[in-house]
Amino acid sequence: MSTRPISTIEFRPDAVRSYTMSRIRGRDTSPELRLRALLREHGFRGYRLHLRLQGAGSPDIVWTRRRVCVFIDGCFWHRCPSCRIAIPMRNRSYWQDKFRRNRLRDRRTDRVLSAGGWRVLRLWEHEILRDPDACLRRIRQLFTSNEVHPSA
Repeated sequence: MSTRPISTIEFRPDAVRSYTMSRIRGRDTSPELRLRALLREHGFRGYRLHLRLQGAGSPDIVWTRRRVCVFIDGCFWHRCPSCRIAIPMRNRSYWQDKFRRNRLRDRRTDRVLSAGGWRVLRLWEHEILRDPDACLRRIRQLFTSNEVHPSA
């Protein structure tokens, strides 16, 4: 008997699975909306959403004048080490390669932004949902420091 976690999406018919995956949003997710509400509540203004930065993707939240950007990484898509979410069994090699490419892109983006003088912060979606005040403190630290921070 296998003890591996079972993903419910594995047992759905292809059409249902396809529809389910198509409904996953890349912006305005509940962790992002929660963080933005907290930022407004604490007086953080002047940020842009999903601003396309030259050669460095689109951070979820960007303060251009302060050169601070925040990425909210989904635990499934970016493979959060704390969550240990199972890799789908169907087409496993595709998913493993997809997740590897996502992580490589994240690291490359962090390097490009840091080299350009940006302060970069990556937050896991579960961090925002479980302890939003800690996330707010980390963002506040970026505003008060003068040095460029690597991703946390």
